[in-house]
Amino acid sequence: MTTIEFNDERVQADFATFIGRARHVSVDGAVRIQTLGPMLVLTVAVLDAAGLLGDGRVLGMRIMPVAGGAPVDATVPLAAVSDRLARATTGTSFPIPPTTVGPAWAGVTPPRGGWERVGEVDCTDLDRAARRGIEVVAHAVPDRAGSLAVEEVRRRVWSEPTETVPPVPSGMAFAAHTLGFTHPGEQAAVTMHGPWTRLSTSRGHVLAR
Repeated sequence: MTTIEFNDERVQADFATFIGRARHVSVDGAVRIQTLGPMLVLTVAVLDAAGLLGDGRVLGMRIMPVAGGAPVDATVPLAAVSDRLARATTGTSFPIPPTTVGPAWAGVTPPRGGWERVGEVDCTDLDRAARRGIEVVAHAVPDRAGSLAVEEVRRRVWSEPTETVPPVPSGMAFAAHTLGFTHPGEQAAVTMHGPWTRLSTSRGHVLAR
């Protein structure tokens, strides 16, 4: 069984918080767990793609330090991780669930280098855009709407650009807000690489294409 060794209980608590937020966004979602040397990289899909080119995909990424151990690259259900966290006792070891899944987004690796900075956006403005979009979605979707209708409304709302300078897809504001990456008074750096856009704060990254 592959185990993650956290540096301390604070980092493990940060891991648990991120998983909880991600599952709130996508109850049936998954998380890609990777270790790159002493760093743990967690990636989740906040909004999935539409079409063959993967347009509209929005990923949330959280990076935190770990104590080392065997290399890990596994995509597992968020529910399985949550269950293990709920049963966890004291200590800083976390056994990765053995059940893996293969969502299309997990096979897409954003560029690691070559990003070009194009500006920054106030986190308060991102939170405002996210709350506005959440309200629009809530009012636009009928109580008995089917899943296809719901997805169409969500795709339309979250694909619209924010009113920030520079603008970013509203879905990126939604991801940063719901995953807890925004903090009042902080500026989120906006960088681009080809079709990719990235929002970065001290708490995490949001990537979209």
